[in-house]
Amino acid sequence: MHGFTDVDRQSDPNSWVAVLDRLTEEPFYRAYQQRVRELLHPSPGHHYLEVGAGTGASAVQLRDDHGVRVVTVDHARTMSVAMRARGLTSCAVADAHHLPFLSRSFHGAWADRTLQHVADPRAAIEELVRVVRPGGRVVLADPDYDTQVLDIADQRLARRVLRFRADVLLRNGTLAHQHAGLLATHGLVDITVEARTLVVRNPTAVDNVLGLRSWAATAAERGALDPAEARAFASQFDDAVAALRFTYAVTFFITAATVD
Repeated sequence: MHGFTDVDRQSDPNSWVAVLDRLTEEPFYRAYQQRVRELLHPSPGHHYLEVGAGTGASAVQLRDDHGVRVVTVDHARTMSVAMRARGLTSCAVADAHHLPFLSRSFHGAWADRTLQHVADPRAAIEELVRVVRPGGRVVLADPDYDTQVLDIADQRLARRVLRFRADVLLRNGTLAHQHAGLLATHGLVDITVEARTLVVRNPTAVDNVLGLRSWAATAAERGALDPAEARAFASQFDDAVAALRFTYAVTFFITAATVD
């Protein structure tokens, strides 16, 4: 299972709604999502699409702040229900690789923390570009887990656990720095890339740092780490917290471009 790709099949799918709601309240997430919306160059009355919209919080914000029409897509019915509860009426349960819209239907489209989860990110980008009219904007945002750092005593062990997160727990965890190149292959212009680094010093913040303390145990369960190493990781994690040295960071890339 990779991230949010099987939300509807989980024992408590609504727990993921709560996770996304908590992240939306984090200052870092609020700030970079505001920048994503700005890069769409929204204009009143225009029509926008969010793919992998989750709870729809960002779509609601774009609609209310700029007087635009927003259509949302998510693979999970759980998320569609959450979006409708927030007042979004044009919510499609659909596959990002096969969007149910005519070509050139929107003035802009965006995907925030979506491409890291899809089976074929290149096909998903192709679909995003297809449904945006010439002159419209496409914006992509994702963390790139190749940029992770964690301060615990055993840096070699830290790197092994972080690599597990990047390469196993996510389908495309290290793709974000390639988004600009992928948009360029589709002939988009005015491509810009901005980097925003999430730095966490409080291990209870950012939804417990996305479950970071449990990554080593998961790696051990899947045979990627010795159980003793997983226990050592948890112990060193706790020691770092107690010593006020705990630091985790990962960089998000926000890539924007114009359809030519």
